[in-house]
Amino acid sequence: MAGNTAVPGTTVTSRVLALLTAFDEQHRELGLSALAERAGLPLSTAHRLVGELVDGGALVRTPSGGYAVGRRLWDVGLLAPVESDLRRVAEPFLNDVHAATRATVHLAVRDDVEVLYLERMTGRASVPVVSQIGSTLPLHCTGVGKVLLAHAPVDVQRRVLADLRRVTPYTVTQPGLLLQQLERVRRSGMATTSEEMTLGACSVAVPVRRGDQVVAAVGVVVASLRRDRTRLATALQVAAQGIGRSLG
Repeated sequence: MAGNTAVPGTTVTSRVLALLTAFDEQHRELGLSALAERAGLPLSTAHRLVGELVDGGALVRTPSGGYAVGRRLWDVGLLAPVESDLRRVAEPFLNDVHAATRATVHLAVRDDVEVLYLERMTGRASVPVVSQIGSTLPLHCTGVGKVLLAHAPVDVQRRVLADLRRVTPYTVTQPGLLLQQLERVRRSGMATTSEEMTLGACSVAVPVRRGDQVVAAVGVVVASLRRDRTRLATALQVAAQGIGRSLG
C-alpha cells in the first residue's frame, strides 16, 4: 500500500480508499485520529466510515483500541489474476524447495517500491523471519526484493535509492553499493542478503520469468550461506524455471 498520506476526493468511494491506503508498512495499526489525519478526512466522517469497514471485515479493531487492515481485504486481493495464478502455479514447486531445504521459502512480487509476499512456507527448522503472507517489506534489504528491484523500471530504482532505510546494522544504505549489487543480480541471476532485514537470517533469491519479463521472485531464508549457497540457488532456479514454464 502507498506510504503517503492519502488525498480523498468527494465521493464515498474515494474517502473509503483514502482510509484504506492510509495504512502502510510503518503504519500497520492506527488510532481513529491518526487514521483520519492520514486519510485527510474530518474525524466524524472517518468514524462513520471506519465503523462500516469494521462491520464489513475490511478493517479490524486491535486489542489496543486502534484499527488494522482486515483479512477480508487480503482474501479479495488474492482474486487478482496475477497473484492467484502465481500462487496456484507456484505451490508445488515451493513445496519441493521447502522439502529439499527445510528453510523458509518465499514467493513475492513487487508492489511499487516494496516487496509483497504472496506465499511463505516454514517449518520447525526454519529461521525466524518478519515476513507474513500479504505483508510488504523494503525492496533493498530482502533477497526477493533485490531480485525484483534489479529488474524494476529505472524510476522505481531511483525512488528506492533515494530512501535506503537502515533496518539492521548490516542493511545496505549506500546507493552506489546497492547499484553494484543490482548489476550482479542481473548478471548472475541470483540475489543474496546477510542479516540485512533480520539479524541471524540470510537469504538467496532468483527471478521467476514469463518470457522475457520478471514477474516474481522465489527465495529461501537460512541462518548462513557459507556452505549451502550453490545448493540453495540451484533448488530455487529449478523451481523458478518450473513456475515460469507453467505460467506460459
